[in-house]
Amino acid sequence: MNRESTLILVVCVVEAALALYGFAILVRILLSWLPLRSGTLVHSRYRVICHVTEPYLRIFRRHLPFARLGEATVDLSPLAGLAVLIIVGTLCVLL
Repeated sequence: MNRESTLILVVCVVEAALALYGFAILVRILLSWLPLRSGTLVHSRYRVICHVTEPYLRIFRRHLPFARLGEATVDLSPLAGLAVLIIVGTLCVLL
């Protein structure tokens, strides 16, 4: 295996990891809109996804305020985190 094919393999693995993590954030966003009952299978999967994605999203949550929509507040950190993952994944492909 030469150096170029090794680099292509590494880029593909990084791109796949970024896509998988982005998918986890997207699932977290979608599941956060549903009323989940404690003790159900979906709730336990949601907790696992939150446990995996929270350290990354906490970086954005420190710097982004919650958006106010009337009486409700919206956490924009998952959208910002997802946008950064998409940009980094695109840059990996372009290199």
